[in-house]
Amino acid sequence: MCGICTELRFDGQTPAAAPMQRMLDKLARRGPDDDGLHIAGPIALGHRRLAIIDLSARGHQPMLDPRTGNVLAFNGVIYNYRELRAQLQAKGHHFDSSSDTEVILKAYAEWGEHCPERLDGMFAFALWNAREQRLFLVRDRLGIKPLYYSCDNQRIRIASNTQALLAAGDVDTEIDPVALHHHLSLHAVVPAPRTLFKGIRKLPPATTLSIDIRGQQRQRCYWQLDATRPDKALDEKQWIEATHASLTQAVDKRIHAADVPVGVLLSGGLDSSLLVALLAEAGHADIRTFSVGFEDSLEESGSEFEYSDQVVEHFATRHHRWRIPNSAVLERLPEALTHMSEPMVGQDAVAFYLLGERVSQDIKVVLSGQGADEVFAGYFWYPQMQATAGSDLDRFRQHYFDRSHEELLSAINPRYHGADHTSELVRQRLALPRADRFMDRVLHMDVTMLITDDPVKRVDNMTMAWGLEARVPFLDYQLVELAAQMPPELKLKGGGKFPLKAISRGLLPDSVIDRPKGYFPMPALKYVRGDFLELMGDILNSRACRERGLFQSEHIAALLAAPESHLSPLRGNKLWHAALLEWWLQLNVDGH
Repeated sequence: MCGICTELRFDGQTPAAAPMQRMLDKLARRGPDDDGLHIAGPIALGHRRLAIIDLSARGHQPMLDPRTGNVLAFNGVIYNYRELRAQLQAKGHHFDSSSDTEVILKAYAEWGEHCPERLDGMFAFALWNAREQRLFLVRDRLGIKPLYYSCDNQRIRIASNTQALLAAGDVDTEIDPVALHHHLSLHAVVPAPRTLFKGIRKLPPATTLSIDIRGQQRQRCYWQLDATRPDKALDEKQWIEATHASLTQAVDKRIHAADVPVGVLLSGGLDSSLLVALLAEAGHADIRTFSVGFEDSLEESGSEFEYSDQVVEHFATRHHRWRIPNSAVLERLPEALTHMSEPMVGQDAVAFYLLGERVSQDIKVVLSGQGADEVFAGYFWYPQMQATAGSDLDRFRQHYFDRSHEELLSAINPRYHGADHTSELVRQRLALPRADRFMDRVLHMDVTMLITDDPVKRVDNMTMAWGLEARVPFLDYQLVELAAQMPPELKLKGGGKFPLKAISRGLLPDSVIDRPKGYFPMPALKYVRGDFLELMGDILNSRACRERGLFQSEHIAALLAAPESHLSPLRGNKLWHAALLEWWLQLNVDGH
């Protein structure tokens, strides 16, 4: 796992080293073990390395293929790299390392721009084709690894986070009104290719982008999810068995594609607990687990230790747990925000940041339970949508959008007013083919769009800020394909995630399986009071906020007057939403 940056010039010039170095500096925390910079002719590729596979200097990047002259900067992991290596060796390719990076170079030499279809992993990479003078960009199927870019008539720059592109300079940081609409409607999700900035875009998941030295671009989607029933119908028992086998394989490949130990981020919920159970079922000993908790509020517990402790005792894991006081959360919030590639309002973003700090002192790679709720319909709003009448858009919008279009217009400056962009985007996505029923269409959109820029991005940003690689077995693309074809009523049975609960029965304590759904709580960011309320008031009443003028003053005044009365359908605090967006801009743009 690493950080990458690239610049390709369209004007015949050679990229300057200074902007590349500034980008590398902003990526240093993603790859603390090594760095490299390759500049030749119109291309520059930079890399910060977190050494996980082939820890030797032979895994150094950017990696040059001496036989083709191609150069690669790669972020991620290829789980089937050993199998691909054997195939490529049989075709006559010679390897100088045991890294998965070199496998990508040889796969490109053999299969060209169709090599991503052969890769099983989480990845984003930039590959320079020296003979054709063409840059090839790729992002994995589910968008687990990020890839941002900024492009004008002179050049295109690519990086693993927006901070690197901002540091390089010459970025249009004017707010994109369409992206702002998405951000304030979809729980801070801005789907690709947009970001909040007009001058920064991101490559969509399952997409390649090929760019030549004249700036001509060719984009291709190389994978699509099929959420229709299979030709051969399966009964409930067969679905459960197939899910068990696929998830076991997903965990196994993520454990074995590493030359360092692998642990588990144990929240106390069903998903991460099941990962521990499957490791134990497969015979793994000395399982390392890590948990974090926060201060309770009157309304809500700040930890799930009640359940994670049961899992630890049941499997005798080597466990570390930390309880973090609100004073520490308050102190570290600005730091966490500077490591968000885009503003993220989910309470667990800060939790993952503070957990990542502790875990990275003990281990380099962890498994995380992200994706299970979207893949297997575990959230409370899915049954609500299912029971609601109306069009697909109305059923989804009523239970998911943070704000109606009318409320959004009353909240933001009129200069950002426009059409109901988010409703139109969601309507289009829910109308895509390859999905049989309403809930198939919802989960298809969740997995292929919404999850990418919400929980998946949070985990990547907040763990990689500490050089910690988080692997997500529930987003194994083969498991996702299997689950997408499963009848939605089977996933929704028993309150959601029925297949995972069925697998867990007999492996985990019943109290962990049957517990209410948890959400990695941080009550101080939901029930805003005391020092947290004072902080958010200071941000939203600051001169920078007034001069930026994103929000209408009446809206801010209403939020501050009743900070706990303005919750979204997903139970997010709208005061925190507004304060985080403004604060993120102050820290990452104004303070840049």
